[in-house]
Amino acid sequence: MKGLVAKHLNGLSRPDLLENRAFIAGIWHESDDGIPVVDPATGEYITTVSSCSDQDIENAVEVAGEAFVSWKAKRPAERGAILRAWANLMRSNISDLAVIMSSEQGKPLVEAKGEIQYGAAFLDWFAAEGERTYGETIPSHLLNSRLSVEMQPIGVTAAITPWNFPSAMITRKAGAALAAGCTMIVKPAPETPLSALALAKLSIEAGVPAGVFQVITGPAAPVSMKLMACPEIRAFSFTGSTEVGRILLKASSDTVKKVSMELGGHAPFIVFDDVDLESAVRGCINAKFATSGQDCLAANRIYVQRAIYNQFVDAFGAATSRLKVGHGLDPESDIGPMTRNTVARKCALHIKQALEAGAVLVTGGQASPLGENFVTPTVLANVNDEMLIAQEETFGPVAAILPFDTEQEVLVRANNTEMGLAAYVYTKDLNRATRLSQGLEYGMVGVNTASFTGAPIPFGGWKQSGLGREGSRHGILDYMQAKYVCIGNTNI
Repeated sequence: MKGLVAKHLNGLSRPDLLENRAFIAGIWHESDDGIPVVDPATGEYITTVSSCSDQDIENAVEVAGEAFVSWKAKRPAERGAILRAWANLMRSNISDLAVIMSSEQGKPLVEAKGEIQYGAAFLDWFAAEGERTYGETIPSHLLNSRLSVEMQPIGVTAAITPWNFPSAMITRKAGAALAAGCTMIVKPAPETPLSALALAKLSIEAGVPAGVFQVITGPAAPVSMKLMACPEIRAFSFTGSTEVGRILLKASSDTVKKVSMELGGHAPFIVFDDVDLESAVRGCINAKFATSGQDCLAANRIYVQRAIYNQFVDAFGAATSRLKVGHGLDPESDIGPMTRNTVARKCALHIKQALEAGAVLVTGGQASPLGENFVTPTVLANVNDEMLIAQEETFGPVAAILPFDTEQEVLVRANNTEMGLAAYVYTKDLNRATRLSQGLEYGMVGVNTASFTGAPIPFGGWKQSGLGREGSRHGILDYMQAKYVCIGNTNI
């Protein structure tokens, strides 16, 4: 089923990293039918990826259960050594992995390379964290008894990963699960399965035993629901929309799975009038347009204090107009295509509705000559809270700038959403920064920076933006369970 591939993928240093077969029980599994993968920038056919059957999924779950017995028995340092080897293989193959990612997802090559580095860091982090999953002893309330708690791996786990970060969302989940002693089955997004399969290829070389890490491919809904129905899967992690997260949460309730979810965002970016304008504009450009705006952390509502509102709009609009749109493999591209055409259509809808409701077009807004998946970076001023773009996550390169007057006012407006993933605050006033950091109902707050993610931090949201945390020492606990032991009659 290999078939022809897009021309720009023929130059890979390691052509074997371009794999289109599912990875089950350490074996590459080919199916009679499959799902085509295309370059979102050109519509060019890349390859067709296997579509796993229910029996394939059941086999993967059974193998994962068998592999769990020996994997959890390994010393944490042994598991860690394998994870570090996997991370090093990602770095040594970064160019090929980035080309594969840009080809199927669309993001600029420099961002794809950044994601590979980011993803490898999670394997390194959890390799060490697996050696530090400490338990505790408890002063006994019972006579002649000894009380203790130890952390044990939960068992077979599953991950359902998104198309916007097709490598890092896998290693952030699998690194934690494998370090904890669990086995993991990954279901990548149907738009971007090739990055996941390339990671599977490298996992073999790193020494990950058969069945410990598996990749099943196919249509999103039926495969995901089959995983939710498997009682042998004790925990799962999902990154994606809140809407899909609700469906998976309900489906997993029948088997009472432990759940970790990183869901939608609707990030406020708050700029006070005491800031250095250039620094604030630069930070906002990074927060808005990374991953071509297809990022759950993307600034979706840019609140600027009225005294500097017009200056900020002019400077931000000028900076946005300089962003170059193009194929992700063009080294000059800042903005690639939308991975899904539905995202491009949503951007167009938000722009249209805002302009009809009185917003002012600062730059962009026009259809891109590059194709229907491209969105010209757009800035809208004089946006108000009633407009659709201020109420929904756009998930594309469209910036909405809203004026505000007081700190208390903007805090209320920023919190007026069911989402609570990330927020940004720019101010020189330390007291104000502290008040806003405490008052914002978000799982993560960046103060005077648009860059705050990484392996050591607890990534996750409040409210309907998610459950649990990924990365940090908290991330590995989602794949472990506490066991309390009481030993009585210690004087016998």
